[in-house]
Amino acid sequence: MAKEQQPQAAQQGEAGLSPLFPTYARYPISLVKGEGSWLWDDQGNKYLDFMCGLAVTNLGHAPKQVKEKLKAQLDELWHVSNLFHIPGQEKAAALLTQHTCADAVFFCNSGAEANEAAIKLARRYHQKVLGNGRFEIITFTQSFHGRTLATLTATGQDKVKEGFLPLPAGFKTVPLHDVKALESAITSSTAAIMIEMVQAEGGVYPVDPAFVKAIQELCQKHGLLLIVDEVQTGMGRTGKLFAHEHYGLQPDIFTSAKGLGSGFPVGAMLGKGYLREAFAAGSHGSTFGGTPMSMAVVQATLETMVEENVPQRAAESGQYLVARLHEELGGHSFVKDIRGKGLLIGIECADAVGEIVLEGQRRGLLFVTAGPNVIRLLPNLLVSKEEIDQAVSLLAELIQEHTAVKSL
Repeated sequence: MAKEQQPQAAQQGEAGLSPLFPTYARYPISLVKGEGSWLWDDQGNKYLDFMCGLAVTNLGHAPKQVKEKLKAQLDELWHVSNLFHIPGQEKAAALLTQHTCADAVFFCNSGAEANEAAIKLARRYHQKVLGNGRFEIITFTQSFHGRTLATLTATGQDKVKEGFLPLPAGFKTVPLHDVKALESAITSSTAAIMIEMVQAEGGVYPVDPAFVKAIQELCQKHGLLLIVDEVQTGMGRTGKLFAHEHYGLQPDIFTSAKGLGSGFPVGAMLGKGYLREAFAAGSHGSTFGGTPMSMAVVQATLETMVEENVPQRAAESGQYLVARLHEELGGHSFVKDIRGKGLLIGIECADAVGEIVLEGQRRGLLFVTAGPNVIRLLPNLLVSKEEIDQAVSLLAELIQEHTAVKSL
C-alpha cells in the first residue's frame, strides 16, 4: 500500500530498525576488504578467514586470475537474454564436462536453484521421456539442499521448514546409512535419490562408502536417478574437483554453486547426456543464469583449479590441518571427534560452541558451526601451512579457555 495508507508506526519509519528483513542473525562485524586468506572490517581489524563465505571463496578472496577475467568482461558485455547464444556458456560448460563425468550443463544463479533444476530434471525425465509418472525424491536426515519450497522440503532438517506449510508433495526423508529404511521408502513413484557426499550443514558427516554402494545398487535395481548435491562439497573443497570422485561414482545428476564462481553468484546443474531430451526448449529457464559476467568467472575459476592442481593441494592441506588438530586437540575431553574430507572439517564438541565462535572473532579468527556442537573449518584451498598453524593454535587456546571457564 502507499505510505499514506500505511499504519502510523510504519509511516514513522520504525525508528532504529534496519530497512532489511531480519532474516539473518548477523555477527557485529562489517567486512569491507579481502585478500587471500584474510579479511578486514570497517574498523581496520584483520581476520584470518576459515569460513570462506561458507565454502564460497575457494581460491581465496579476490583471486588474481578471476579478477582479471571479470574486469575484462566488464568492458565487453554484462547481460543478454538466453534467447540468444552466449559463447561464454559453451566455454564454461565445455570445461565442466571435460573435467567431470557430466555431458550437459544448465547454468543458474545459486545452489538452491541448481538443486531445484536437478529435482525438475529427474521428474521430467521419468514423466516425459520414460512416461512412467514417477515424481518422488528420497533424501536423508540432517541433509541441506536449499531454501526454495522444494529444496527446503528435500532438506532433512525440520528447523528450515517451520512456518512454511503446506510443503510440496513428493519427498521422503530417511536416516543416513540405514539401508533397510531406504529400501522401504522406494515405491513405484520414486524417481531419484538425492544425497550429499559430506553432510556439511548437518554436522560434517562423510557418507560411508558401503552405503554409497548400496544406493548405487538400489538405483540400478529400481531404475532410479542418482542426484549428488555438490553445492558445498564441489570445486575442490574435499580434495577432489567433486566429492563423488572419492567414491568412484558417476551420478546421473550433480549440482554445483558456492566455489564455482569464487564469490560471484552462479550455480550449475550437470547431468548425463541421456537426460538432454527431458530438458527440451521451454522446459526450464533462468533470466540471469549463465550471463557473460558469471561465465567469465566460472571459466577463470575452473582454469585456475586445473592449472594449479588446486584439489590436490586441498587434499594435502586437509591432511595437514587434521594432523595439527589431532596434535593440539586430540586428547582434549571437550573434543569428541575430528572428521571431514579435504578442507571441509568438523570438530564435534561435548557442548555448544557458539561462544567459542564469538571469541574467535574477537581475536581475529573466523569460523562457523555445523549444528550447535560442531565447529566447521572452511579455509580457502590455497591456504598456507603457516596460516593453518596460526588458526589451529588459536583454536586450541579458545577451546582450552572455554572449558576452563565452564569448569569453574
